[in-house]
Amino acid sequence: MENLVNLLVQQGVIKKPQGDALIQQAEAEAAAANDAALMHAPAPAPVPPPGTEAISAPNAGGAIRVTYIPESVRQQLRDDIKQDVMKEALAENWAAPDSVPAWTKSLRLTGDLRARVELDNFPSGNDPLGFPNFNAINRGSPYNASATNPNYPPFINVNEDRERPRLRARVALDADLGEGFTAGIRIGTGNDDQPVSTNQTLAADGLGSKYAIWLDRGFIKYNTSFDGTDMAFTIGRFDNPFFSTDLIWWSDLGFDGVVAQANHDFGRFRPFGTVGFFPVYNTDFNFSSTQPEKYDSQDKWLAGAQLGTDIKIDKDLTMKVAAAYYDFINTAGKLSDPLYNPSDDGSTDILRPSFAQRGNTYMELRDNAYYTDPNSPYYGENYQYYGLATPYRELAFTGKLDYAHFDPFHIILDGEYVKNVAFDEARINAAVPQNNLDGSGRFDGGDTGWMVRLSLGDAVIEKRWDWQVCAAYKYIESDAVVDSFNDPDFGLGGTNLKGFIFGATVGLSKSVNIGFRWFSADNVSAAPYSADVFQLDLNAKF
Repeated sequence: MENLVNLLVQQGVIKKPQGDALIQQAEAEAAAANDAALMHAPAPAPVPPPGTEAISAPNAGGAIRVTYIPESVRQQLRDDIKQDVMKEALAENWAAPDSVPAWTKSLRLTGDLRARVELDNFPSGNDPLGFPNFNAINRGSPYNASATNPNYPPFINVNEDRERPRLRARVALDADLGEGFTAGIRIGTGNDDQPVSTNQTLAADGLGSKYAIWLDRGFIKYNTSFDGTDMAFTIGRFDNPFFSTDLIWWSDLGFDGVVAQANHDFGRFRPFGTVGFFPVYNTDFNFSSTQPEKYDSQDKWLAGAQLGTDIKIDKDLTMKVAAAYYDFINTAGKLSDPLYNPSDDGSTDILRPSFAQRGNTYMELRDNAYYTDPNSPYYGENYQYYGLATPYRELAFTGKLDYAHFDPFHIILDGEYVKNVAFDEARINAAVPQNNLDGSGRFDGGDTGWMVRLSLGDAVIEKRWDWQVCAAYKYIESDAVVDSFNDPDFGLGGTNLKGFIFGATVGLSKSVNIGFRWFSADNVSAAPYSADVFQLDLNAKF
């Protein structure tokens, strides 16, 4: 027995303190077994097998004590102890000390890398003065918009081609917390904290410069089922919970807030619903920081709800349709209280978008009383921030049709239609729009958007030589959606765009694929603008 335990210690199956304890336990059990056997033994001492020693002596009770154990008994003890040891070792996970600890089995580490070459080309004819960079103004110091200011505001590049090598790197850790609870975090790259891109332009700050890492996801989720209905509740920052396209929400966008989801299987139909409440912007706790008396909170929110269903039309044809309503609360700009000093914060400065791409219509936010006061030292100056000139309540219809008769070859048609039902052209004109103007200086924009896309090939790229090609057409007027959150690649981001998208992807292995996309976009209205974007991507995941 002792040799067996010592062998287990040498092989690393158990540790020495555990081996010593087992030997002591075995010796005690053997002695007890021996005593029990002798209580029923006949008075004459048994003859030991050849090669064994036997010493017999009467004990105090008159019984005979035998100091050897038969070989058959020894073998039985070895087998029993070995089974007990291995059972304990497996239960306590020390049978294989180099294996992964049990607690790590509830964790899952995943990640992806994307190396991209992007070419941004502008055909001739774009108006370089037609596209003020409102995002740059609103994230910096107010701009003096008076006619006497000889300095231009920031402008978006619409006429000089660029080539950009870019990288996206993301790592996610998901944990099963048991009893329906899960949690996850993800970190990712990014040039800055904008919501729609985790792209990092290589050498943006010079060769060898360090790149920032941002918290991209962080959530707690609870899944449960009641009377056949699956439900999920999530809080934190998580993926887009709505069935949609990039016409409204970009695929990399993270939603902050709380969301509840439910679905029920009725066979050919599987209806689903989603409802959520999300902070869009939370007012600075000290606003206004330049004045002792603080302004009221101007928090911005998004309330969203969607109802839809999956439909199995037949064994080869499936459909998914949904209707959604997205209400942006407190996002429209308002004229401030009279402002007498440009170094003070305006009461509605906080209503300027914290991030914007291009396309939405803007209005001035500050009522600069000093502008027309000849007694003011700032007379004639107009230091401005800019806000959205109309409210946004978006009604969207989304659909997808998947024909798999030639599986794994699929024919997939999907699309989306959206209308901003809160669009108010009279409000825009009354607020004096600052962009989206026609040649006579009048507002020229709209409230509707739609897209349609056809995809052919494998539904998912899962192995070498899987492939997919797609073609799409997109049309989105200036104020159909909030331009902060939709596709940043089509027309280089935002709204007031129409045009085509073509793409193809091929699998190189189970975890690596290569693909390209080409976007050709033109302005729907207002100042002339065209942009062609080509992207070549090498994608890897683990």
